[in-house]
Amino acid sequence: MNVAKSGYRVFSANSSAACTELAKKITERLGVELGKSVVFQESNRETRVDVKESVRGQTIFIIQTIPRDVNTAIMELLVMAYALKTSCAKNIIGVIPYFPYSKQCKMRKRGSIVCKLLASMLAKAGLTHIITMDLHQKEIQGFFSFPVDNLRASPFLIQYIQEEIPDYRNAIIVAKSPAAAKRAQSYAERLRLGLAVIHGEAQCSESDMADGRHSPPCVRNTTGHTGLELPLMMAKEKPPITVVGDVGGRIAIIVDDIIDDVGDFVAAAEILKERGAYKIYIMATHGLLSADAPRLIEESAIDEVVVTNTVPHEVQKLQCPKIKTVDVSMILAEAIRRIHNGESMAYLFRNITVDD
Repeated sequence: MNVAKSGYRVFSANSSAACTELAKKITERLGVELGKSVVFQESNRETRVDVKESVRGQTIFIIQTIPRDVNTAIMELLVMAYALKTSCAKNIIGVIPYFPYSKQCKMRKRGSIVCKLLASMLAKAGLTHIITMDLHQKEIQGFFSFPVDNLRASPFLIQYIQEEIPDYRNAIIVAKSPAAAKRAQSYAERLRLGLAVIHGEAQCSESDMADGRHSPPCVRNTTGHTGLELPLMMAKEKPPITVVGDVGGRIAIIVDDIIDDVGDFVAAAEILKERGAYKIYIMATHGLLSADAPRLIEESAIDEVVVTNTVPHEVQKLQCPKIKTVDVSMILAEAIRRIHNGESMAYLFRNITVDD
């Protein structure tokens, strides 16, 4: 395809070579060349973007994969979007397979909803549309003032289970917590497999004791109104970790959207082994695999971790041969093509349930 006549261009906003691999695969499938631009960090760590070709009146797609240096990647995306906006691009569409800060989408104590802040920053920088994949919470789409297409990786992961896991008919889909039960149920129903849920947690949640909410009221010598006496709230007590469902003699497949800190997955694998599961697979869309995740996976009872290439993790794969990758560039390229041509996106969501 002649890029000049296609009516759109595809750019990568990453300064890291490892992060441009997904962008290259997408452009190869589209039959276009990657847009000419330079993204780099100056000596004082400021981000600079130079667009090397005219984008006036064009529809621009910016592909931004998120490496470990999340904040730098966000700044690269913002600066490039603003550079294209000031260069008179017609539409600027961000292709962000893993949307950062998606776990910070709820108010906790005296924190903030950082995901909402990031959505506002992207809109201010000039983005008019976003293509992403498996948002941590689907309600995040409501943070944006422009359209968001939240694609799903489940068809690719289900295909991997059917083609790459021997005797998958003897498997059982496992949710590592009750919160993940709906996603696991969706996989189980489409694969015609059983469902198990791990209930309880091996680790303690964040403490509420340090923020002052449990401090007793100060005693004052006053004859005025003493205030209301609120009922005493009983503290939550988490039950011992248990498995609801029979996994004995089965292949256990744990499904989730993000695998980052693998402590929960390692603990779940140990419990499943104790209950008789003879193989344990982890299936997740986004393989962040931070810190010592590769080492912990290698030393654990987990047989294989399968993630997509929404996040670059080639270094982690070298450290741990148990990590496998599923390519999702096909659906991202098709989404770009359909949006540019004004075609319906419904085909990409066929047989997809809300709980995926």
